Amino acid sequence: MTGSSTQGIKTVLHPVSDLAKAKAVYAALLGVPPQTDSPYYVGFEAEGQSIGLLPGGGPQGLTSPLAHWHVTDIEAKLAEVTAAGAAVKEPVHDVGGGRLVATVIDPDGNLLGLLQDR
Repeated sequence: MTGSSTQGIKTVLHPVSDLAKAKAVYAALLGVPPQTDSPYYVGFEAEGQSIGLLPGGGPQGLTSPLAHWHVTDIEAKLAEVTAAGAAVKEPVHDVGGGRLVATVIDPDGNLLGLLQDR
């Protein structure tokens, strides 16, 4: 292992079928209005956590929540986890604002998200 840092899970994306209804539930749960509110993504920031709502599972086609591990070097961490047996589902790419994400599949088929803010 190279020892690249993991900062923990700070971002979780949730696929939703009805964005308006989900937005109301998550606003009530978190006690804050959405920070980002668009037809394709609603994002909340609460207590250091980022919670995103993706209508229809978003472009990733999610069918269950996806936790993103925040890392300091996404390329190094991706190399580490693939060397350990994970398979790349979605390679590193910029989703805006310098935020890099990637998705891997662990040996049991679970999705793991990696996220690096520049």
